Amino acid sequence: MQYEDFKTILMERRSIRRFTEQDVSIQDIKELIDCARYAPSDTNSQTWQFIAVVNREKIKEIEQMTWDQLHKKAAEAETRGLSREARMLVKSFGPYATAFADAPVLIICLATPYASKFRDKIFDPIQLVPDSVWDEEGIKSSCLAAQNLMLAAHARDLATCPMTGPVLLAAEQMRTYLDIPAECQINMVISLGYPVDRPGLMARKEVNDILRIVD
Repeated sequence: MQYEDFKTILMERRSIRRFTEQDVSIQDIKELIDCARYAPSDTNSQTWQFIAVVNREKIKEIEQMTWDQLHKKAAEAETRGLSREARMLVKSFGPYATAFADAPVLIICLATPYASKFRDKIFDPIQLVPDSVWDEEGIKSSCLAAQNLMLAAHARDLATCPMTGPVLLAAEQMRTYLDIPAECQINMVISLGYPVDRPGLMARKEVNDILRIVD
C-alpha cells in the first residue's frame, strides 16, 4: 500500500452513530479482530479480548442498562441540588452515550491483566510501580487494538463509533449480563455496522499546535 492510500483511510474514518438495517457477517467481524490482534502491545503481552454482541435485542438490553444507570445518577444529582446538571445529563449526554442502540453489532473491548517476564522477574520484586499502573498498561494496549479494528472496518466499508459512556455508567451491569471475568477491565464499546451516511471532516488542531520538536 502507498502512504497516500493509507492516509486516505485514516483521514476518511468517521465516528458513525446511524446504521442501516444490514447485518454484519461473522466473517467480517473475525477479519476485524484479526486486524486488531496485530496491534503493538507492551512486551507483546496482547492484553485484549473482544465480545461481539450480534443479537439486536441484547444490544437494546445494554442500552436500557445504560439509561437506567444514567437516570439513577441524575436522581442522585437532584438530591444534591444539581437539577440543571441532572437535566443536562439526561438530555445531552444520554443520547450521546447510547448512540449504539441501532447498530447491528456492539463490540465490547476488554483489557486483560498485564503479565510479562519483566514484571514477574524484575518489576514486581522491586515494586517498580503500584499495581494500578499495570491495569493502565493493559488499557493502553487494548486501545491500540481498538484503533486497528476501527481503521480496518472503514477500509472494509463498515463504520464504527467508540464509546465509553456505557462503561462509565453501566460497567458492572454489563459485566454481569455478559459474564465478563472480574480480572478483565471493560475498556470501551464500539458500535459496528453499515453507515446511513458519512459526515464531513471535523476541525482538527494544527500540527504546530500539538507538536513540540526538541533538537
